[in-house]
Amino acid sequence: MKNDNVKVVITGLVQGVFFRASTREMAVNKGLKGWVRNLPDGNVEALFEGPRDKVEEAVQWCQHGPGGASVVDVQENWGTFSGQFDRFNIRY
Repeated sequence: MKNDNVKVVITGLVQGVFFRASTREMAVNKGLKGWVRNLPDGNVEALFEGPRDKVEEAVQWCQHGPGGASVVDVQENWGTFSGQFDRFNIRY
């Protein structure tokens, strides 16, 4: 299975609803590496790396997020797998 990389920006009601923590839990459960962080404009940004099917599942999950979130849009920017991450972190 090919490894891939995608950076997503999630818009909507996505801060203050445990989006980062839930994203980290989901990514770790799928064996993905990368990071998630809040942006100053109220959006959330994440970078996922790993097997293409698991990365696609993570992007699908971001379409709804955790229970308290109200996702309006998910912008995807696919890139080249870097292998530079050893875990999935929350960035502050």
